[in-house]
Amino acid sequence: MIEHFFTCPYCWETISMLLDHSISRQSYVEDCEVCCNPIQVINHFINTELSMFQADSIEQ
Repeated sequence: MIEHFFTCPYCWETISMLLDHSISRQSYVEDCEVCCNPIQVINHFINTELSMFQADSIEQ
């Protein structure tokens, strides 16, 4: 697991998430720890190195 810091697309606070590098491609929804809004998280790893990270708001 690696800790990755990024900006919440809703409240603009810097937050962190633990990412599992043993899974090469992931897409899931996780709530912001500050504002509790749902964030669509997409990440890709190549040989345990984070190669792509995306955190988007979910339109409601």
